[in-house]
Parts: sequence; C-alpha cells; structure tokens
Amino acid sequence: MSTPPPGEAGTSFGGVPVCPRHPSRESYVRCQRCERPVCPECQRPAAVGVQCVDCVAGQRRSMPQVRGLFGGGVVQRPLVTMTIMALCGLAWVLQAISQHSHSPLSTSETVTQRFEFFPPLVVSEPWRFLTSAFLHYPTFPFSLVHLGFNMWALWNVGQILERVLGQARFAAVYLLSAVGGSVGYLLLIPAGPGSDWYLMMSEGSGPGIAGAVGASGAVFGLFGAFFVVNRRLGRDSTAIISLIVVNGMISFYPGIAWQAHLGGLVTGAIAAATIAYAPREKRTLLQTLGLVGVAVLLLVVTIVRVEALPSFMFV
Repeated sequence: MSTPPPGEAGTSFGGVPVCPRHPSRESYVRCQRCERPVCPECQRPAAVGVQCVDCVAGQRRSMPQVRGLFGGGVVQRPLVTMTIMALCGLAWVLQAISQHSHSPLSTSETVTQRFEFFPPLVVSEPWRFLTSAFLHYPTFPFSLVHLGFNMWALWNVGQILERVLGQARFAAVYLLSAVGGSVGYLLLIPAGPGSDWYLMMSEGSGPGIAGAVGASGAVFGLFGAFFVVNRRLGRDSTAIISLIVVNGMISFYPGIAWQAHLGGLVTGAIAAATIAYAPREKRTLLQTLGLVGVAVLLLVVTIVRVEALPSFMFV
C-alpha cells in the first residue's frame, strides 16, 4: 500500500492520482469542492459532478439545524409514537402468555401483577408508576378493546404532537403524563377508614383493591398537551375539547380509573405549557427546567400523599 508524499495528498509516488482515504486505489475523478481524487466508494452525487465524503460531511456540519415550532428537531416519522405502541403491544403479549400456568413466563406473579400500579406497593416498588402505563387488562376479549382504543387514540394524537414538539419533548410529555396518571390515582383513590384499601391493609377484611393498568392516563396527558399547543398556536380547539369531554364521561364507567385520566390530563397540560410558552431566548434550557419542575412536583405530591396515610397501608 502506498501513501501520498507530503504536500501532494491524493497522489502516489508514481504520480498516479489515488483516493486519500484508500491510497491503493487509482482515482481519476476529482471532488468538485476540494479537487482531490475520489474513488467510487467515497463519491457522493452533487449538483455538478461528485463530492468526496469529507466535503459532504463538512458541509452538513456547517448547515444550521432545522428546528420545529417549539425548538424540537424536525420529525420525518413519528418513531417515538410507534415505539410506545410497539412496547404496549409486546407487553400485552407477555401479559397474555404469563396468564397460563404452563407458560415459560409463568411464576408466582403474572406480568400484570408484577408491573401494574398497586397503591400498597408504590413505596417499595416505585417503578410501577411508569410500567403500569404500558400494560392493559389481560382478560380476553376486553383486553383487545382496552388496548385497541388506547393505541388508536395514541396514534391519532401522538403522531401530530410528536411532529410539533419534536421527539425528545414529546417523549418527555408522554412519560410525565404516564407517571402523572399514576400519581392522580394514588392521590384520589379513597384511602380513609372504611375504604377497601384501608380495610384490606389493616384487618384483611376488605374486598381489596385492584391494580390500575393502561396507557389511557398518558393518552389523556396527550389530550391536555394537544389543547395547550392548539391554544398557543391560535388554532381552533373545539375538536380536542369535545374529545376530552366525551372520554371524560366514559372515564366514570365502573372499572375505569378516572383518577388516572384526570392526573394524566393535568400533567400533560402543564408539561406542554412549559414547552409551548417558553420564551425563544434560552428556550431549550427553560423547557428542560420546566419539565424537571413537573417531575419534581409529581414527586412532592406523592411524598405528601404517602406521609399523610398510615404506614401500615404500604408494604
């Protein structure tokens, strides 16, 4: 293998032009920008002729990055939305498999029992605040309705918000809304003397409380975020308000955790407001601080709620 002598990059000792990246290859085609020889592997089509990969990379670095309305990168495909949907689908399959006693995943606890939001376990197993948002009721056929409706709503609202907010900001709003739904459930579920939770933990005489699962708390957070973004952009919000009202009424159907829906809705709206109303100057910093502030607020609300209840109510 030969290397070009100093001051003659792209030329072999015999005077034959060679590619600077691949000195063993003769190259009689030159880059239109730097005029160095460039082999077929290193050629990139240009408006006139070809350019080398180094010039193309340098040009890309010098170009200003295109940003969306609120500072996020331009989104070509809603990858975050699709990833969340895929994770929910995978979790549903694992839930269904673990229900069967002969399943390889079968243990003393099913996937649902291990990761659902169950208030007595929130202190010892805090991951349930988030993991429950990726689970859905495993009982067939209601499980398909539960999963299908949430994924339909997530796709219709999520892909729009992801393109408006950018992937990182959208992901932050979704995850905070998921946690906010769990915090809302913890905050608003009856816990006083005589409640199912109190009786179950104090005397073991109550019927017990069911764990909460579902992406609906996070989806309601996207509803709230969509409303805030529409208001910020001066767009008509009638459709999203109607969607929130209709789904809010359904939330009070027996067996549906309306507390999680309300918690997610409020959290998503606040998180989106910190993004949409941040001033342009130092926008990214202020948006980050605002989202961190929402997370801290959820933590404080959780601590206050836990401290206000008797210790025997938590495992």
